[in-house]
Amino acid sequence: MITRRATVPLLALPLLALPSLAHAAPLPDGYTQARTGRGKPARWELVPDPTAQGGQALAQLEADPTDYRYPLLIWPAPAAADVEISIRFKAVAGRTDRAGGIAIRLTDPDNYIVLRANALEDNVNLYRVVRGDRREIKGATTRVTSGEWHTLGVRAVGDAFTATFDGKVLFTVSDRSIPGPGRVALWTKADSVTHFDTLTLRAPP
Repeated sequence: MITRRATVPLLALPLLALPSLAHAAPLPDGYTQARTGRGKPARWELVPDPTAQGGQALAQLEADPTDYRYPLLIWPAPAAADVEISIRFKAVAGRTDRAGGIAIRLTDPDNYIVLRANALEDNVNLYRVVRGDRREIKGATTRVTSGEWHTLGVRAVGDAFTATFDGKVLFTVSDRSIPGPGRVALWTKADSVTHFDTLTLRAPP
């Protein structure tokens, strides 16, 4: 259980601790695949990536260009409201979109907060998704290069959310739309192919 007094990472290790892969492989037990919106179901798999920590990454490989399509990979960790999370990601491909993000306070695939970075738009935005309707809370313009690893982070305490990118604070904003506890998930959009390799999750001090 995540508590406010916890000061050490509850999860600070490579997402994947498996033998090297030659081809894409199914996920280990404990992960839940889901999708907000329309289009084809999410298809998350382990993929070889020599630049990732451990030589492999998690990726959503179904390149359906439906714009209102947000694949989710729900992380096997306890539900919490106040969290501090960072994720290493690499935008690999996508013509409609080329994005990756972290969803928090997820109660189901239609209700959560998500911080995402977009390599086609060069921005990092925080959104609320309520009953499947995504609305921007706040955003910042910043260079998000394709084919390179970046670190995206979000700190949520009460109604305050702080977004970071590559260790730099981009903004802090208040939003009360989803105050309760929920799960953590990896997130992409449309035909984005994005690799993820390390997630750090802790309770805010």
